Amino acid sequence: MNSFENDIFAERETLFVEVILPLSLAKNYTYRVPFDLNDQIAVGKRVVVQFGKHRIYTALISGISTVPPTVYEAKYIIDVVDNEPVITPTQLKFWTWMTNYYMCNEGDVMAAALPASLKLASETILILREDYNEDTELTDKEEIIVNALKQQEKLTVNDVSKLLGQKTVYPIINHLLDKELILVAEEVVQKYKPLLKSFVILNDFYSDQENLKQLFNVLDKAPKQLDALLGYLKLQKSNLPISKEQLLAESNCGPAALKALTDKDIFVVMKRPVSRLAAHDEEFSVNFQLNEGQQKALSQINEYFEEKEVVLLHGVTASGKTQVYIKLIEKIIQNTDGQVLFLLPEIALTTQIVERIKRYFGNSIGVYHSKFNNSERVEIWNKVRTGAYKVILGARSAVFLPFQHLKLIVVDEEHEPSYKQYDPAPRYQARDAAIYLGYLHQAKVVLGSATPSLESYYNALQGKYGLVEMKERFGGVQLPNQQVVSISEETKKKTMSSYFSSVLIKDIDLALSKKEQIVLFQNRRGYATILICATCGYTPKCVNCDVSLTYHKSSGKLHCHYCGYQQSSVNICPACGSVHVEQKGFGTERIEEELRLLYPEVTIARLDMDSTRTKNGLQQILNDFQEKKTDILIGTQMVAKGLDFDNLNLIGVINADTLLGYPDFRAYERSFQLLAQVAGRAGRRADQGNVCIQTYDAENRIIKQVVNNDYEGMYNDEIAEREKFLYPPFSRMIFLYIKHKDSHVLDHAAFTLANILKAKFGKRVLGPEQPLISRVRNLYIKQIIIKADKHTAIQKVKDALRETLTEFNATKEFKGVFTQIDVDPY
Repeated sequence: MNSFENDIFAERETLFVEVILPLSLAKNYTYRVPFDLNDQIAVGKRVVVQFGKHRIYTALISGISTVPPTVYEAKYIIDVVDNEPVITPTQLKFWTWMTNYYMCNEGDVMAAALPASLKLASETILILREDYNEDTELTDKEEIIVNALKQQEKLTVNDVSKLLGQKTVYPIINHLLDKELILVAEEVVQKYKPLLKSFVILNDFYSDQENLKQLFNVLDKAPKQLDALLGYLKLQKSNLPISKEQLLAESNCGPAALKALTDKDIFVVMKRPVSRLAAHDEEFSVNFQLNEGQQKALSQINEYFEEKEVVLLHGVTASGKTQVYIKLIEKIIQNTDGQVLFLLPEIALTTQIVERIKRYFGNSIGVYHSKFNNSERVEIWNKVRTGAYKVILGARSAVFLPFQHLKLIVVDEEHEPSYKQYDPAPRYQARDAAIYLGYLHQAKVVLGSATPSLESYYNALQGKYGLVEMKERFGGVQLPNQQVVSISEETKKKTMSSYFSSVLIKDIDLALSKKEQIVLFQNRRGYATILICATCGYTPKCVNCDVSLTYHKSSGKLHCHYCGYQQSSVNICPACGSVHVEQKGFGTERIEEELRLLYPEVTIARLDMDSTRTKNGLQQILNDFQEKKTDILIGTQMVAKGLDFDNLNLIGVINADTLLGYPDFRAYERSFQLLAQVAGRAGRRADQGNVCIQTYDAENRIIKQVVNNDYEGMYNDEIAEREKFLYPPFSRMIFLYIKHKDSHVLDHAAFTLANILKAKFGKRVLGPEQPLISRVRNLYIKQIIIKADKHTAIQKVKDALRETLTEFNATKEFKGVFTQIDVDPY
């Protein structure tokens, strides 16, 4: 056989690809590759495949072989979408680890990891962008699609296929997405739009000194326009963008003069997106210097990095941890071509940190979170893949980005429950996933918190992580003065004003007299927690879930906080006809109303899930508080996360008992963390802040430990209890949720499954029991807990569990039963 024949033979070799579909399938599917596409396939590229009778998807190649599947005949792939792989080999390893560790399917991970624009399917809806460029060069087929979208609002991928008379339309659609001409439908319902601000730029023509001199002569007879030019040149010395507002304020020239200069093409006015919390904070100027405590912490972290992969930075609130992070990031960027991932618990609530770090590192930073539309997410994805972005700030989903040279991961507020994904699968913990991601990339990891999770602190004390502590606030500012007020004592003395003790009222009056701002914390939203009939005890409940409905005065309705069900409020008891229907409990809405009666002249705002549902609700509330337009801010736990206001000196906790009484082994840990974090918002600049904690249980050890800033005391008490009862970190936990619409079928299924598991794992299996909420969205729920101690081979437990569940789910008797796995459920 000559060399030519050898080449032909190689080209016609039959190849098979294993692909990941964006569906929750227990196994990946294998497809056959047409000979003419052999040289186009590669691991990490997307291919168009038919799955089922009619559905077409873009799947991801995870493996290539010459071995056909044995149990079914492989269908042909239809086309290859990409010229280059969209995900890296390291990402595929990360996906495989996440699939195994969190006991989900690889399709679940793909669905969570890839932006929607990279997961096109036959029913995906396409629309034309409002801001598309009509001068974009198009092929004939691209022009047909664009013209069709001009005529009708939307097209599915199937419609495009019929329109062009061909199946292989995905590459064409991909090109239109790249050219920013179309969007996928999910982007139509965006809840967030960037705030646009007008910036002024001097025409490049006048960068020449001679031309600028002539301009001065021309404007000699237009003094206001000359003032504008002089004002611009003065501001230009700072080398920062000049906003329209800045120029008008500096030059006092008036809008007409600015418009005249723009009309003459002397100035160019451009709109750019800006942060709604662009707080100008001298503390975070570009050339800041670390204080002694910060420098010591930085040196210790770098020393630990010589021998350890993970370091826990335990620094009190306002100790300046962010500046230490910035110095670590700076070292990576200046000394290597590396990338940095900076994880934040909730991106929308940490805009201030984002703004500071963006101001320091400029255009080398990308921000990745759910408020960006799909086109923006794909653009960020590609810039991370090509290395254009050196630093990525993101919420938990940022761990899925295609990093090329990841050298450092910072997990800020590592204790936050927001890092845990609860639904849908994969139910991952982003902090733990970030540590494994660091291992894959051989990157260092910094976990930062004022109140670390018990597991992280335990790992640090055991020597698994390095431990660095910062025990003083930045600038020598003292920790807030905290006082505890007994609600029961004040009630006996009749000194309570509605929900406010005499001590809190006095503190509010003093703060308002000093023009200082106040935050009041109540961890319940709504107006009244429940309605109850005083005659027969009837309480309105959700029709879909086993929970009482919460009354919201703003809507005048009863709301379910689990499924979203709403109904009209009840004035007459439907059970006994009594009119004595009382409101019990209180949320942020009720606090707001009562406070307005006490302080009618004061500006009050509310920060909770209800007040931030509108497009820019959250940003507007925080912006108004930053600009001192709001005197008192009432909020749920949202107020505890990442907020830093220079004029905030009083924090009031309305009722700490709602946290302490929660039936969960982490209740005390979470209560300490939340109360300490809320308290830490006060007095972060020059003056010592004040915190007033109202509670019925003033002697509770957690309250005392919060007041004394005694994290170590809380840790020692809690870790002893965890060890005694074998809770994490002394065990590993897997929760199984069994769900069915019929409670009798569910009971039988749950007990059958529990008995099978007990036969395999013995005393490690607890349950089945009803969880706190036993019915959600018309599905009854039972819970089984598998608790494995540190000496148990957890992977063997998972393998046996997966095998058991596969057999259980295949049983005809339990066909309609849903089983849901949550590994490390906290």
